[in-house]
Amino acid sequence: MTAKDRELLEHARQPFIQSLAETMDLYGVTPSIGRLYAILYFEDEPMTLDEMRESLGMSKTSMSTGVRKLTDINMVKKVWKKGVRKDLYEAEKNFYKTFVDFFCTKWQQEVNMNKEAVAKTQASLEALLDDDSVSEDVKFEVHRDLQKLKEAESYYSWLQELLNRCRNGDIYKWLPKPDVRD
Repeated sequence: MTAKDRELLEHARQPFIQSLAETMDLYGVTPSIGRLYAILYFEDEPMTLDEMRESLGMSKTSMSTGVRKLTDINMVKKVWKKGVRKDLYEAEKNFYKTFVDFFCTKWQQEVNMNKEAVAKTQASLEALLDDDSVSEDVKFEVHRDLQKLKEAESYYSWLQELLNRCRNGDIYKWLPKPDVRD
């Protein structure tokens, strides 16, 4: 492929690359890391850090940090190729898998953090109910707060079930993946 052909192809890919970068920014991943993922997504062969740096014009340190972040969230994986001494990386191209990996990790963090907070708050509120020095007005509010926490706990149980169904693939029974064969 000539340099001009490569330039035309890169220009044609730009709307999707930019869109992925902006989408990932919505979920707390910097746009530059989003662009890195998009570049790897379009590549048919794994790339070295030097090739990625050349393609994006980023420093090797920034590139290494970006690849590590993408590896941590399972959007990029290190691969081995006979005869190549440098580390090679390729994008996970299955968006369904990246969705499940990324969101399930984030949702699990939310569930764990908030269930723990609900339990601590419930214990504190229940202690107020047992305290004879607390006024009836406060105890009334405590009962209302405990009901709100019960509703929150119900949500986090539902979210945990959604996580479980995403992870084991049951979600696709209710919301099937489209068949995108040529």
